[in-house]
Amino acid sequence: MKLSVWTYEGPPHVGAIRVATGMEKVHLVLHAPQGDTYADLLFTMIERRNHRPPVTYTTFQARDLGSDTATLFKSACEDAYNRFKPDLMLVGASCTAELIQDDPGGLAEALGLPIPVVALELPSYQRKENFGADETFFQIVKKLAVPQPRTKNISCNLIGPTALGFRHRDDVEEIEKVLQNLGIEVNVVAPMGSNPGDIRNLGAAHFNVLMYPETGESACRFLEKNLDQPYTKTVPIGVGALSQFVSEIEEVTGLTDLQNKVGSRLPWYSASVDSTYLTGKRVFIFGDGSHVIAAAKIAADEIGFEVAGLGCFNREMARPVRAAAKSLALEALITDDYLEVEAKISELAPELILGTQMERHIGKRLGIPCAVISAPVHVQDFPARYSPQMGPEGANVIFDTWVHPLVMGLEEHLLTMFREDFEFSDANGPSHHAAHQPKTIEKETIVEEASSQTGSSHVIWMSDAEKELRKIPFFVRGKAKRNTERYAVDKGVLEISIDTLYEAKAHYAR
Repeated sequence: MKLSVWTYEGPPHVGAIRVATGMEKVHLVLHAPQGDTYADLLFTMIERRNHRPPVTYTTFQARDLGSDTATLFKSACEDAYNRFKPDLMLVGASCTAELIQDDPGGLAEALGLPIPVVALELPSYQRKENFGADETFFQIVKKLAVPQPRTKNISCNLIGPTALGFRHRDDVEEIEKVLQNLGIEVNVVAPMGSNPGDIRNLGAAHFNVLMYPETGESACRFLEKNLDQPYTKTVPIGVGALSQFVSEIEEVTGLTDLQNKVGSRLPWYSASVDSTYLTGKRVFIFGDGSHVIAAAKIAADEIGFEVAGLGCFNREMARPVRAAAKSLALEALITDDYLEVEAKISELAPELILGTQMERHIGKRLGIPCAVISAPVHVQDFPARYSPQMGPEGANVIFDTWVHPLVMGLEEHLLTMFREDFEFSDANGPSHHAAHQPKTIEKETIVEEASSQTGSSHVIWMSDAEKELRKIPFFVRGKAKRNTERYAVDKGVLEISIDTLYEAKAHYAR
C-alpha cells in the first residue's frame, strides 16, 4: 500500500460493500474507525442510489482503543440484527481496523445469531476492491449454495454484476434479452438483485454465464467443481465476442443454429462510407482487465483502429491482458499508478483514449479525446438512459461512444476553417475536450510541445511555419509536428520553414 492522491481501486472492504449493496436481505457489519464511512457516498452520490448501503459501522474512535473494541463490535452485530432482520450477515474489518486484530468472524460466531454469518478475511494491505468483491461473493456462494434439481427448461445464472459496476444494470437487462432470444431462461442473477434464498437455488441452473471475471470468477469455479455447472469464459462485449459467447452456449447446451438470433449495427456502421475516415486511428486503452481485452478486440477487429498501447490496473488480470497485448505486438502496461499511465499516453500521443474516469482527466490535460470504457467512473457514467456495453445493443452503444469524440474532432476542424468569421474564436478550446474555457495558443507552446516530444530543443520554428502548422486539423497536428521535428533533426536543419514542413510531409507520405 502507498499514499496517492487518486486510486483506481478502493480497499477490499469496498468490494464487500459493493456485493452487500447489490443484494437484498443481506447486512454487512464492518469493524471500522470513525471516518471509514466515506464509502457510503460512492453509492448514494455516484451511483445515485436512493438508499444507504446495508452496512453497520462500529465507528470506534481513538479513545476506544484503550478499552474493549471487541465488545463494541459484538454490540454492533446484535443491534444490526435486531434492527434490520437480515437473512444473512457478513462481518469483516476495514483496512484500519484490521490492525487491531479483533477477529470479527470469531466474535460474530460466538453471538449465536439465528441466521448464517459469513466471516470475511480480506487482506487490506495486499489486495484491493475487485478482489474484495470476488472473495465476498465466493464466500457467500460457498456458505449457501447446495445441489438442486435442474430446471425443466434450459436455464442459466448470470454471475458477477454488483453495485457500483460499470453499466452492470443495463448489461444484465441486455444479456437477459439475448438469452431469451436463444430460448434460455435466467434462473438467478447474482450478486446484484439476489437474496440468500436465490443463492441457495443457484444449483438449479444448467450452466453459469460469467459476466464479469473480476467479481464472479471464483464463485463460478466453485460452482463448476461442486455443483457440476460449466460456465462461459467469453465476456460478450463486441460483435465478435458475442458470436463467440453464443458458440460457447451452443457447446454447453447442445442447442444449434443460435448465431442468426443475435445481431448488431456495429459491423455495417464500421464499414459505412461516413465512418471510413476512422480507419487507422491510434488508440490507447486502459481500465479493468475484462473491459480492456474486449475493447482491444473491438478496436482492432471491428472498427479498424490501431491499438497503440493497452494495460490494466487490476493485477489479477495481468496475465490475460499481457496475452491480449502480445497478440497485437505490444507490451502491456500493468500498473495502478495513474502517473505512469499519463506518462505512457504522453509518450504514445494517441488520437483517442479508451479508459476510466482518470484517463478522461488525463485526456483533458493533454488535449486528447477520451471515451470511458471501464470503472472507476463518476456520476455521468451512470446514465438514466439504457446504455449497456454487452450484447447487440452494447455494440451499438460502444460504436457511438467511441466514434463521437473523433466526429466532434472533424467538426472542430470545420470551425477552425471558418475561424475568421465573427461567430468563432480561435481562442476557444475543442468543445469535447473540456468545458468551453478560452485557451490561448502561443507560438512558444507549439515549439515546446514539439521539442519535448522529439528531444530536439535546438530546432526553431519560423513564424510562417507555425502559422501553417495551425491550419492542420488538431487531431493530427501533433503527429505532423513530431514528424517535421524528426525530419529537421535528421537533415541537420536548425530552423523549420514552410518549405521544411512540406518537405517533411512529402518524405513521410512516401
